[in-house]
Amino acid sequence: MTKQEKERVQILAVSIDSHEETKKFIQKLNERSAGQIDFPMLEDKSHAVIDRYGILNPDGKGWPHPSTYVIDKQGVVRWKFIEVDYRKRPTNEEILEALRKIP
Repeated sequence: MTKQEKERVQILAVSIDSHEETKKFIQKLNERSAGQIDFPMLEDKSHAVIDRYGILNPDGKGWPHPSTYVIDKQGVVRWKFIEVDYRKRPTNEEILEALRKIP
């Protein structure tokens, strides 16, 4: 992603994890990758966001389905990836392609 592209987007992660669980998760991710997580990890213990997007997994003990959304500045969902299998995630290329399609 170019510097200009980075200035046009904001990345947020939302999970039901507690603050301590989120810190441990970030540490684990940072150990596995070459870079550092440089975006906010938001906590949604009450499921407000998860319920709004309808991604709560009824079989997942409160965990949502893994999902990625590209939302424009007007709040319109331009692209989404929702998966039942938590091991499947969109590629960086798929997300970048969706971001680049936003006018």
